[in-house]
Amino acid sequence: MNSTRKYLFTIVGGLMLAATLSAGAQVVVRIGPPPPRPVERVPPPPFEHRGWVWQEGYHRWDGHGYIWVPGHYAEPPYEHAHWDPGHWANRGGGYVWIEGHWHR
Repeated sequence: MNSTRKYLFTIVGGLMLAATLSAGAQVVVRIGPPPPRPVERVPPPPFEHRGWVWQEGYHRWDGHGYIWVPGHYAEPPYEHAHWDPGHWANRGGGYVWIEGHWHR
């Protein structure tokens, strides 16, 4: 293998490894999230999307502060799927976001 190909192979392999490792990384936020909004107005489901599930809004960390992400309707990925909403968990002196997920 010539040196240029070897170099490119090393670079591509390193980028793939970095992407894989960062995909599972969690950001720890030292500032606790604001309290959940007391009431979020849930509109009726769209007529053309019967069976869709309401995913409630949440506070997201944008790197500088928390911003509100409004709730929305989403299509379940399979029949009888239930949505567990995401939440902030206190871990090691900071807060990490636990993504919402579908389950049976």
